[in-house]
Amino acid sequence: MNDGTVTSPVFVRTLGQGARKVLALHCTIAHSGVWAGLTSALDGQATLTAPDMLSHGYSPDWDGQGDFFDLTTGFSADLLTEPMDVIGHSFGAMVALRLALEYPDRVRSAVLIEPVFFAVAALDAPDVLARHDQEAQPYADALVAGDMQLAARLFNRMWSADVSPRWTEMQEKTRAAMIRGVPVVPAVKEAVFDDQKGFLKPGVLDRTTMPILILSGTKSNPVMPVIGQGLQNRLPNASYDVVEGAGHMLPISHPAATAKLVQNFWETTGLSE
Repeated sequence: MNDGTVTSPVFVRTLGQGARKVLALHCTIAHSGVWAGLTSALDGQATLTAPDMLSHGYSPDWDGQGDFFDLTTGFSADLLTEPMDVIGHSFGAMVALRLALEYPDRVRSAVLIEPVFFAVAALDAPDVLARHDQEAQPYADALVAGDMQLAARLFNRMWSADVSPRWTEMQEKTRAAMIRGVPVVPAVKEAVFDDQKGFLKPGVLDRTTMPILILSGTKSNPVMPVIGQGLQNRLPNASYDVVEGAGHMLPISHPAATAKLVQNFWETTGLSE
C-alpha cells in the first residue's frame, strides 16, 4: 500500500497493485484508508485510487464555499484518467452515480454500496423514509444546534453495526475525525433528499448504460434496500445484491463477502481483466 500521493487539492491514496484500475470513494466521516480490507480481499486483482473528501482524512478542511457535492464530484472526476471501474459507499456511492451520469466515457462500471439517495425512498416508500427520518432526528437536531460532537456520535451510532465500538471506546483521533467530517452532512441534504441535481427526472438515469451493481446489507436501516431496489428499477443495466449479516458499513465490516460479490459482478458482466 502506498500512502503518499497528493493530487491537489485533496489527498489521494493508492492501495493494491492489481491490473484493474478502480476509483474508490469513501463514506462520510470515514477516510480513504477504509478500503484496505476490500483491497486485500480482492486478492491482487485491482489497484484502488482512493481520495479523501474535503474535511476528511488527510485532505484540507472544506471552507464552506461552493457546493460540496459539486466539489467532490469534480475532484473525483479528475482522477478518472482512463476508463475505470468506480466503487462508492454511502455518499461516496452518490458521487459514483453522478460520475456514471456525467462521465460515461470514463466509467467502465460502477458499484454503489448503500447509496444514500433518500429521494428514491420518498417516491417509492415514503412511510419507510419517514421512519428513517424519525430515527435520524436526534443527530439532525444536534447539527442544527451546532453540537458537532453529539451529531457525530449519534450519526456514527445510527449507521454503525451493533458490534462496532462505542464512542467512548474509540481513540480520540477517531472521534476527532468524525467530528471534523460531520458538518458536510447538512451540506448535501438537498442533493440526497430532494434530488437537487435532477437525477430522477425522466430520462436522466437512462444515460448510465454501463453495468452497475447496487449492494445493501441485510442488517442495515430498512430504507437502504428501498433505495437500492428503487435505483435498480430505474437504471437500464443494474443488478442488486445483498451482503448477509452486514449493516451499512459492509465494505469495512464484511470485506471478503463484499469482494466476492464485486468480483462476480465484474466476471458476469464481461469486465474481468
